[in-house]
Amino acid sequence: MNEIERTIESILVTDLFVEVPAERMTPDDRLRTDFGLDSLGFVELRVQCENTFGITITDAEFTPENFTSIRTVADLVRSLQAKSPATGG
Repeated sequence: MNEIERTIESILVTDLFVEVPAERMTPDDRLRTDFGLDSLGFVELRVQCENTFGITITDAEFTPENFTSIRTVADLVRSLQAKSPATGG
C-alpha cells in the first residue's frame, strides 16, 4: 500500500473511529460493510480527505463508486491531485 492508502486508513481509525485496526485493513475492504461507515461517516471521510490532501471533492464525485473502498477513495484523491494546479499536476 502506498502513502495515500495509509493516510486514509489513519483517517478511518483516528478520525472516524472505525473498530478495525489499521494493520488488518486492506485496500479493497468495503467502507460500508467491512468498516460499518454510515452516511455521516462518509461525509466525514470526504471532509477529512479534502483537508488532508488539499483537494475538493464535488457532489458529482461524492458517489458510492468513489467511496466503496480504501482503494477507490485513494484513486479519487490521486486523480483530483493530478488535476489540481497546487500540486503541480
